[in-house]
Amino acid sequence: MGRRHRKPNPFAQRKRYNKDKVPMVPFDRRSEPYQEIVRENANFEIYYKHEKVCPEDQYDKFIAALKANLPTTFRITAFKGESKRLLEIVKEKLFTDYIAALKDLEEYDEEQLKPKSLCWYPDELAWQLQLTRKDIRRSEKLFRLHNFLIAETKSGNISRQECVSMIPPILLDVQSHHKCVDLCASPGSKTAQIIEALHHTSKGKIPSGYVIANDIDNKRCYMLVHQAKRLNSPCCLITNTDAGRFPNLFDKENKIIKFDRILADVPCSGDGTLRKNPDIWLKWSPGHAIGLHGMQYRIARRGAEMLAVGGRMVYSTCSINPLENEAVISRLIRECDGALEIVDASSYVKGLIYNKGMTTWEPATKDLKFFKSFDEVPVESQTIIHKEMFPPDAETAAKYKLENCIRVLPHQQDTGAFFIALLEKKSLLPWEKEVDDKAIETAARKTVETTEKNDEEQPENPKKKRKIHYGYREDPFVFFEANEEIFTSIKKFYELSDDFDPTCLLTRCIGGKKKNIYLCSTEMRDILTKNEDIIKIINSGVKTFSRCDNNRNMECSFRLANEGLHNIDQFVGNRRRIHVEKDDLVKILNNLNPMDPPKIRDLSETVQKQHSVIPSGSCIIHYKDETIELHLVGWRGTSTFRAYIDVDDSVHMLRLLGSDISKYETNKFEEKAKREKTTTADDDTNIENNGKENTDNVGISERTEEELLGEDELMDENPQDLTEAAEDELLAD
Repeated sequence: MGRRHRKPNPFAQRKRYNKDKVPMVPFDRRSEPYQEIVRENANFEIYYKHEKVCPEDQYDKFIAALKANLPTTFRITAFKGESKRLLEIVKEKLFTDYIAALKDLEEYDEEQLKPKSLCWYPDELAWQLQLTRKDIRRSEKLFRLHNFLIAETKSGNISRQECVSMIPPILLDVQSHHKCVDLCASPGSKTAQIIEALHHTSKGKIPSGYVIANDIDNKRCYMLVHQAKRLNSPCCLITNTDAGRFPNLFDKENKIIKFDRILADVPCSGDGTLRKNPDIWLKWSPGHAIGLHGMQYRIARRGAEMLAVGGRMVYSTCSINPLENEAVISRLIRECDGALEIVDASSYVKGLIYNKGMTTWEPATKDLKFFKSFDEVPVESQTIIHKEMFPPDAETAAKYKLENCIRVLPHQQDTGAFFIALLEKKSLLPWEKEVDDKAIETAARKTVETTEKNDEEQPENPKKKRKIHYGYREDPFVFFEANEEIFTSIKKFYELSDDFDPTCLLTRCIGGKKKNIYLCSTEMRDILTKNEDIIKIINSGVKTFSRCDNNRNMECSFRLANEGLHNIDQFVGNRRRIHVEKDDLVKILNNLNPMDPPKIRDLSETVQKQHSVIPSGSCIIHYKDETIELHLVGWRGTSTFRAYIDVDDSVHMLRLLGSDISKYETNKFEEKAKREKTTTADDDTNIENNGKENTDNVGISERTEEELLGEDELMDENPQDLTEAAEDELLAD
C-alpha cells in the first residue's frame, strides 16, 4: 500500500513563505531594562472585598501583604538519622553567620533579621528567613547561606518549599503502612513530604506503605522524578494520567486498591501565590475560577471514589476564590450524601493562624456582576455559571461543616494564601459499589481475552493496531526471577542475608548487559507488575547496584550505588564493611578525585588492617560517634581506599563532622570579578596586537579604504531599506 499524502496546510505554507521573505531578528530580552510589574488589579480588589474573604478591618493589610515579596522557607528532611545534628548546625552556625551578614542592611531591624521557626511544623524542622530568594541569590554577604541551601537541597537533606504548601501532608498524618496517592503531584514538594512521613515511622526498615505521585503533564512528571530521587525511596511510583480519570489499580489478588491517604492539590487560578508570581496581577480575572471549577470537582470526586472507608483525603488549592474551594467541597459533600465528612484539623497545626471556611459567597461574571442565587443568572450565562457553584443555605452549610475548612491568608503569618479541607470517608459513596463491580468485571474480561489471545497461534506478520503515545515512550520494568543468574554473584560477594528478596530488584532493559539495578518495595513490585498496561508509569525504584566490570581485580561485576545504600545496608554482611575513625573519614571525604585517591598508607592502622583482609571492590564505610552514624559507599583498591559519593554528599558529611569545608565554598561574585578581569586583560592584549598589525599594513590602498567605507555605509542603510520593503510586501499581502 502506497504512502498516503496529507493535504497541504495553507496556513503553514503562508507562515513559511513569510518567514523566508522577512528576515527574523532574534529578540534579546536584555536589550531593554526590566520593567517592574505593577502589583495592582482593580477588579481583584473589588472582587475579594465583595466576597468578604477576610474581616473588613483587615482588608487593607491583606492587600498590602499580597503586594509584598515572599520570605524564603525551607525544611529539614525528618526521616534521616542526622536531621537533629543538621538542625543544631543550622541554629548555631548558619543563622549566626546569616544575622551577622545582614546587620549592615539598614532596611531591616534586629527583630526582622531573626529566622523564625514555623511553630506548627513538628520538631522545629521548618524555618522562615525574612529575605526573598532573589535577595539571598544576589547578596555577596549571603553566599555561604546560598551555597548551603543549594548543596543540602541536592543531597536531599533539606527542601526549599513555601510554608503554606507544607500544611496538606501534615494533615494527612501519614504512617509507614499507608497506601497513598498524590493526584496532582508536580513539582513534588508535597510528595517528598509524604515519602518522609512513610520512612520516618518505619524505624529504618523499608515501609510497607507507598505513595503514587501522578501528574497529567508528561514533562512535569520528570520534575517529580527529580524530587523523588533526592530522597531515594523504594516506595514511590510516578505515573502520568488525568487525575479526574485516574484508572482503578489492582493488587496481586486482582482486587481494586483503595487508598488510605489521598492528596488532591488541584490545579487552580493560583492567586494565592501573587507574592512569588507577581505576573498574575496582570492577567487575573474572576472568569478563571469559573472555568476551573468543573475540573477541580472531577478530581475531588475521583479521589473520594479511590479512598478507603476510614481513610483521609486533603483537598487543597493555592487560590483565595471560594468557587475553587468551598464551592467544590460543598458540591462533593452534597453528592456523597453523608459518605464524606469535613474534619476539624486544628489539632494537627497548633499555632497556625487561619480563617475558618466561608459559608456564603457570590459567583460573578468577568465584568463583576454578582449573583446571590442561580435564579438571578441570565439564561445566556447559565452555561458558564452553574447551579452547583452557589453556596448552600445556612442550615445546610452548618450540616456540611464548611467552617472546618482552613483558609490561610498572607497577612496573618507573612505567608502565601492557601485553602485546605481535610475529608474523612465514613462509608461507600452512593454510586461506588456499582462502579467498582463494573471495573472488576471489565478487568476480568480483559484478562480472559488476553489469555485466549496468547494461546492462539499468531500469524507471522500480524497487523498491529496503531497506538497513540503521549510524551516519551518509557523503558520497560523487568524484575528479577528468584534464581536470577546475575544475583547469585551479587549475593555471594556482598553476603546478602536470606531475608533479602531478589524479586524486588529490577532493570529497565529486556536484553543486553544490565547497566543499573534498581530496588523497589514488595508492594511497589506488585503494583508495577499488575498495572503496567493500565496506567502510564514513568519511574519507580532506587538505583542500588551499578555495573563496574572494567576492574580485573573485582570478584563481582556490580558495585554498590550510594543512592540505594540506606535501603540495602541492613542486608549486607560484615565482610564488605570497613569501620573508620573521624580523622580517616575526613581525609577520605576531602579527596574524591578518582585519578588520585587516598593512599591506604596515609590512613590509620585500624583501617589498614581491615583493608588488608577484604577483597578489592565496592564496600560500605561506617562511622559512628555519640551524636551521628554515617554510612557511605567506598571502594577498596589495591593500595587505595576512597569514598564513592558525589561532592554534595561529601560536603554534607563534612559539615556534620564539624570539619572545614572552605575549599568547597564558591563565592560566585569573586569568580565573576576574576573572569571580568581576565577578559579585560585579554581585550587589552588584542588591542595592542591589532595596533601592531595596522602599523605593519600602512600600505593599504585608498581605493580599498573607500570600498570598505562604502560597504559600512551599505551595512548601515540596507537593514532599514529591507525592513521597509518587507513591510510594504506584508501590507500588500
